[in-house]
Amino acid sequence: MIGMKDAFSGVDARQRARARAAGWLLATLLVLVACRPAGDAPATDGTTAAEAPGIVTRIVEQIAFVTRTPDPAQPPPVAQDPVMLDISLSGELPDLDPRRAESEAQLDLAQNLFVGLTNFNPETNVIEPELATSWETSADGRTWTFHLRDDVFWLRASDVLPGSDVPVAVESLRPVTAEDVVFTVQRLCARDVEAALVFALFLVDGCERAFTTLEPTDADRAAVSIRAVNATTLEVELTRPAGYFLTLTSMPIFQPVPRELVEELGDEWRNAAGDFGLGWQTPENLVTSGPFVVAPATVTSQNMDLHRNPLWPLTSPGNVDTIHISFLEEEQDAYEMWQDRVLDIAPLPTAEREALAARNPEKIRVIPDEVLFYIGFNFDSQAFREPEVRRAFNAAIDRQRLVDELYDGNALAMRHTTVPGVVAAIPVDEVGVGYSPDYAREQIAASTFRSCKTMGTITFRVSSADLSLRQAELIRDMWIEELGCLQETIVIEQVQFGALLAGTRPDATGRPDMWELAWAPIFPDAHNLLGDLLHCQDSENRQNRPCSEADTLLQRAATAVDPAERAALYRQVESLFFSETGLFPIAPLYIRARAWVAHDWVSFTPVAFGGQQWNYITLDATLKALERSRS
Repeated sequence: MIGMKDAFSGVDARQRARARAAGWLLATLLVLVACRPAGDAPATDGTTAAEAPGIVTRIVEQIAFVTRTPDPAQPPPVAQDPVMLDISLSGELPDLDPRRAESEAQLDLAQNLFVGLTNFNPETNVIEPELATSWETSADGRTWTFHLRDDVFWLRASDVLPGSDVPVAVESLRPVTAEDVVFTVQRLCARDVEAALVFALFLVDGCERAFTTLEPTDADRAAVSIRAVNATTLEVELTRPAGYFLTLTSMPIFQPVPRELVEELGDEWRNAAGDFGLGWQTPENLVTSGPFVVAPATVTSQNMDLHRNPLWPLTSPGNVDTIHISFLEEEQDAYEMWQDRVLDIAPLPTAEREALAARNPEKIRVIPDEVLFYIGFNFDSQAFREPEVRRAFNAAIDRQRLVDELYDGNALAMRHTTVPGVVAAIPVDEVGVGYSPDYAREQIAASTFRSCKTMGTITFRVSSADLSLRQAELIRDMWIEELGCLQETIVIEQVQFGALLAGTRPDATGRPDMWELAWAPIFPDAHNLLGDLLHCQDSENRQNRPCSEADTLLQRAATAVDPAERAALYRQVESLFFSETGLFPIAPLYIRARAWVAHDWVSFTPVAFGGQQWNYITLDATLKALERSRS
């Protein structure tokens, strides 16, 4: 299973296993040749840049305001300070290797420091080119070919350029190539490192075999079916056709790392004393490839500065030049720093939301979480084998009341499975039956029971968390009120989360009639919410639901490559599951929401998946300076 999570305890089963996602030492650095974005310049030893081993120095770029020779016909330019974004991340500075990107801080840093094979656009919810400019699939849908840019480079940032007082300089090394992607994927599949969410790579042919080999060899790594046709062409062979594979390529597991440095220095993040280790991803050794670079001298466990990559070849919608990051343990500390205008953006603690909403609601930015809370129905139980009963129990739940009473309104009621902000998502109000008491009573009357009172004892199993019990009691009261159920016949069973998971497996004995769980997708695609959660064969199918037309459509959607076709198929599936005549294998409840605060000078949209893209943020630096001066 890919995304199961306890509704209230926050314990992950296999999920985010979140969605878990320099320089070479100067004494050994080989300066070989200047390598330009297009074409190969002659190397000093007679080889071309493409043939030369090791790291190739291209050019040194300073992050500084460039003074040009004045044009007498033009007024002199006005010097501009870099646009600085002040933000915080939770905890202390995490491991910067994208393979470990799992926490919010790690995902944010991976998103901004390393190039992705593709990029998930959080504003349009589509997969866009990044390192890959285009791609195509074979006729059988198993082989994907990606065509890569030749102007994305491995970069080393230094603190002082020799002979200069410029605080940060960026040294462009060799281009990022298809071989970097191959090395990265094969390394993860062969378990050379512990990687978050590596099982998402099992779709690549040979990956799971390599991962399950206790002591993988070079031959095991080479058997993982990903290869570099040349420096800018990548070929990946899958175990089966999968249109959603494209969404997977936007994850940190496909963010390339530099083979030479990884093999030379290893990946030790912290040493035994708790200090930075000697690994390639530590601040002094780090090379990056994304829209920002790290200024090594600024890095501590509590702070770091990033600077815009002056050689980033893609369009950056925002105008941020420099990012100052404070690592803080508590959300409340970040919020207080935001109130003092020290931070431009900060998470909004739940306890502060009501007061701020009353004073300055325009400063609040809300983004739905991706975790879907739901009630599962046991298709083998006497109570819920009929679809009319499942429809009735679903429609008798007032989801907005749950949202208001359990989360003070900080959640979004759901009528179907695909959450907002994923590829092929359906708007929450377009498909499905939500709270509808009359329809609920019609459905229970149409069942063989005729009434809830005749159904006998119904077991409702939930986790041991206090909030979980409170929710179950609220829902039980709704069934009593709307369906006429008897309180004593709906038996709420509280168990530890592990027991809840084990006891609701399709092969478990003593399975309850229904249960409370939550599903946390690991990648932003409808497949991970419909196919991986509900397919009759390709999921755990805790409901023990027999296969139906919906599963045939799910298979078609899983293999379809065209985005419009996939979206249409998933809409049909959602209708078959959650329309007025739907099967209702589960009763979707809600997704929680996270809130952020941003000052007036910031144009900022928080994201639910893949890390915040700081190069999308725009600041009014003049207004920021003015408002800060008033503090």
